[in-house]
Amino acid sequence: MTGPDGTAAPEAQRFAVQTAMERVADLVVSGAEVVLTHGNGPQVGELLVKNQLAAQVVPQQPLDLCDAQTQATIGTLIQGALERSLAVRGIDRRVAVLVTRTRVDPDDPGFARPTKPIGRYLPEHAARRYVEQGETWADFGAPGWRRVVASPEPLEVVDASAAEALAAAGFLVVAAGGGGIPVVRESGGALRGVEAVVDKDLAAAVLAPVVGVSTMVIATTVEHAMVRYGRPDAWPIERVTVGELRALAAAGHFAGGSMGPKVDAAIRFVEQGGRRAAITSLELIADAAAGKAGTVVEPDPA
Repeated sequence: MTGPDGTAAPEAQRFAVQTAMERVADLVVSGAEVVLTHGNGPQVGELLVKNQLAAQVVPQQPLDLCDAQTQATIGTLIQGALERSLAVRGIDRRVAVLVTRTRVDPDDPGFARPTKPIGRYLPEHAARRYVEQGETWADFGAPGWRRVVASPEPLEVVDASAAEALAAAGFLVVAAGGGGIPVVRESGGALRGVEAVVDKDLAAAVLAPVVGVSTMVIATTVEHAMVRYGRPDAWPIERVTVGELRALAAAGHFAGGSMGPKVDAAIRFVEQGGRRAAITSLELIADAAAGKAGTVVEPDPA
């Protein structure tokens, strides 16, 4: 979550989170029991920059621990903002923040071909120093070089049962922030963090069925997923079945780094038994949860 200026500065984050939680509070007022996830891309990127700049003074932290730190930081902001928003509406509810792990396959092809950009742009000569330290960087043209990491498929949200227990105990739960801390299972059964980023929307689709969610709403910056996005003949997708949406995705209508994962997550959730999924702007999430706004994805007819 970032502020109106697109930065992850503390006050900008507080503003963005408070704005978002006003809409979530409206959803709770309507009677919904809510489990929240969130992104963390800008925050992880800024934390990595701090690591790089302070490397001569303190040891750098690996990416999985940066994921953990940003989950806790953003979760705390969400916790305070949502509790305040509910209190103003006369509702006394507690919010629990769960720092969450997501298991991935150590042999996922994403580890061999990292493509997820993180952190700042640097000129080639500066990026080469980090390449020599074992990192993977890619040339993005005019902006410069940027670090790229794996974005493996989420197989399991390891701590989903804890999120389920907290929800059953009456908490509003924040879990799987930023897609969760990516971990792999070692031969002895222990879990080990890895340098990767899990897509937050795909992780949400894995978490949702375990915690008993019937409707998944993905908030973004537009009211609908679009066919022919960015073209004069573009049109919004309003109500669509899984099969219809999959066909549109196969035709290449959804960009891989933006709407594509959201569409994929919506399809997966409904296929796993979800009643509906919706993709819409933050302002419309309450209506979208009721199937009255945004791109509403429903099961194929029996």
